[in-house]
Amino acid sequence: MTLVKFNNRTRNNAPYFNNIFDSLFNEALNKNLNVNKIPGVNILESDADYKIELAAPGLNKEDFQINLKKDTLSVWAEKKVGEEDKKEYTRREFDYFSFARSFVLPESVDGDKISAEYTNGILNITIGKKDESQSQSKEIKVS
Repeated sequence: MTLVKFNNRTRNNAPYFNNIFDSLFNEALNKNLNVNKIPGVNILESDADYKIELAAPGLNKEDFQINLKKDTLSVWAEKKVGEEDKKEYTRREFDYFSFARSFVLPESVDGDKISAEYTNGILNITIGKKDESQSQSKEIKVS
């Protein structure tokens, strides 16, 4: 048996050149990415509120639905694919035509203080906190 060393000079000299075998191998590894596409989120907390930043490029604000049920905030989007959106890509790694995410909210959240804004491919959801000073200084009368 002879061991043959593979020296791919194109990788070192021209990193932008894709070897056909690398391309096929990468496609096989990335095949499962198309099945389960969930956009990433950043969650920030301040003294007054929580902010959720959800990355969802290529959508319109009308494509989103946000629902608060008890302590769970659900965000989902569905975009209808029209004829103008059916392009023949050589490689496609991002598309969020439909997804769903849910977040369990803490008790300190005020359900009446929720707002959402979609700009530059980022859905920004602001969730206000309850005013702690009012709940701590409540007087209860005994009848």
